[in-house]
Amino acid sequence: MHIPYCRQLCWYCGRNTYLTRGGDIPDFVTTPMTEIDLVASAIGSHNVNEIHWGGGTPNILSPNEFLRLQHHLDFWFDLAPNLSHAIELDPRHVTRALATTYIQAGVNRVSLGVQDLSFDLMYGLPHQTVRDVARTIRLAAELAPNRIALFGYAHVPWFKRRQRLIDADALPDAEARFEQAELARTLLCDLGYESIGLDHFAKPEDPLAKAAYARTLHRNFQGYVPSSADALIGFGPSAISRLPQGYAQNLPAVRTWGRVVESGRLPTVRGHTQSGDGGRREAIVESLMCDLEVDLAPLSGAAAFSASLTALAPLALDGLVEINGDIIRVPTNMRPFCRLVSSAFDAYANAGTQHSKAI
Repeated sequence: MHIPYCRQLCWYCGRNTYLTRGGDIPDFVTTPMTEIDLVASAIGSHNVNEIHWGGGTPNILSPNEFLRLQHHLDFWFDLAPNLSHAIELDPRHVTRALATTYIQAGVNRVSLGVQDLSFDLMYGLPHQTVRDVARTIRLAAELAPNRIALFGYAHVPWFKRRQRLIDADALPDAEARFEQAELARTLLCDLGYESIGLDHFAKPEDPLAKAAYARTLHRNFQGYVPSSADALIGFGPSAISRLPQGYAQNLPAVRTWGRVVESGRLPTVRGHTQSGDGGRREAIVESLMCDLEVDLAPLSGAAAFSASLTALAPLALDGLVEINGDIIRVPTNMRPFCRLVSSAFDAYANAGTQHSKAI
C-alpha cells in the first residue's frame, strides 16, 4: 500500500513522493479504497500473508484514515492469522494514538527511516565519512533492531529533480563508497548480525536469517523476504504489482491515478509479460542476489546463456565470480559485487537509464 506523501521532502530521496502538511489530503483514503474495490472485483478474494505500508510516509495518515484502509483490506481479502504486517514510519511524527492504532491493526514490524540514524541505513551521502558511518551503525545497533538494511545512496538527478539540490562534488567517490560499505558490513557482523543477500542484515534468530540458511530467501520490491508469495499486489500511485504472468505498474501522478480510479478503471499505466527466457533470467538473478549462487542446469543449462558467461569472463579473472560448468557462484568475500555478476544475466541492464550504482 503506497502512501505517496511526506511532511518534508528529503533531497536524497528517490521515491515517488509529494509534499503535504497533512491537512490537504482529507479525502485521499477514499481513492485507494475504490482501487481496492476494483482490484478485488477483478481477481476475487485471496489469502494474504503479508501487508507492507510504504511511502512516502504512511504515518501521515490519521488513526481513523489508517483503520479505514486496513478494514477495507480485511473486508476484501482473507488475511492470515500470522500475517506479517509492516509499516515504514518517520519517528518524528509517531504519536501515542498512532502507535495504539498500529497495535490494534496487528502491525508487527516497523521500519524506521531517518537516513543518518535509521534501520534503513545509507552510505554514500553528501559529506559522509567512514567515521560518520561507524557512528550511525553503533547508534542503530544500541536499539537492537531485528533487521537492518544498508543501501548506497543513488544520485540520479536526471530521474529525481529534487536531487539537483545536492552538490555532486560533496558525494564520496567510488573508492570512498566502497570503504564505507565494507566498514558497515564488518561492524554489523561484529555486532552479531548475519549478512543477508546483498544489503540486508539480521539477527541469527530472525526469520530472514533462517530463510537465508535454508536457501528459501526471496527478494521483492521491499527488499529481502523469508518466503515467496504467488503475487504481490500494489495499491496507490506508482505501486508495482508482481503477478505470475509478469509485472504491472500504476500511474505515478496522484491526480491522474485518482481520476482513473474514480472513473471505475484500474490505474495500470504499463506492464510486462514474463515468460520463457525472461522468467529464467529472473530466477537466475534472484538466486544470485539471495544465495550468491545459481545452478543453470534446471534453467536450460550454461549453453543457453553463453553471452552472459562471456560477459562474466573478465569478472572471473578478477576473482569476483566462479564458473564451474552450470554452477555460477559469487565468493562470500566478493558479496559487494553480486549486482555486477547478476547484471550479466539481465537482458535490460543496458537498455535504459542507470538507477543505482553497483557499490
